[in-house]
Amino acid sequence: MREITLHRVTRETDITLSCNLDGNGTFSGGSGIGFFDHMLSAFSVHSGIDLSLKMTGDLEVDCHHSVEDVGIVLGQALGQLADKNAIQRYGNFYIPMDESLAFCSLDLGGRPFLVFDAAFQNPTVGQFDCCMTVEFFRAVAMNAGMTLHLRLLYGENDHHKIEALFKAFAHALSQAIALRADGPLSSKGVLG
Repeated sequence: MREITLHRVTRETDITLSCNLDGNGTFSGGSGIGFFDHMLSAFSVHSGIDLSLKMTGDLEVDCHHSVEDVGIVLGQALGQLADKNAIQRYGNFYIPMDESLAFCSLDLGGRPFLVFDAAFQNPTVGQFDCCMTVEFFRAVAMNAGMTLHLRLLYGENDHHKIEALFKAFAHALSQAIALRADGPLSSKGVLG
């Protein structure tokens, strides 16, 4: 099984994250940010990755440190679990969410980069700052060694837009972490 538990403590957050790439798509625990937990749960269900999150964060300030730091730890977990010599490496997926349509394309080849093309109409959804969507995905990409492209093609409802992005990411990641037996998928013969 491809499983890991990571613990990260700063002056702003205390996070314990367990991640199982070969799970059943369950999410347990929480961040203390209702909408963000809803997104993490959707991510788990649609990727098939089990996540267990125990954390405290400085939510009396805002959600910034908590959301970004979960992205850092999730990225670290993915980077350590996704053996580049034994995975499909690439994934891409479109997700419609009512009036919204999102696309994700990613590469787990070890070169961190983020292209994020999405705009939101409101500052928040619940207690989640919409501007933290890009910060979360940037933290995941940089810490996983992932090239990640996320694009919102259109939409009106910010809840739907963000959820479509998380689900598109989940499905693309599920494709990329699928096991393969033929060594690294690289014309160079090596990744990393």
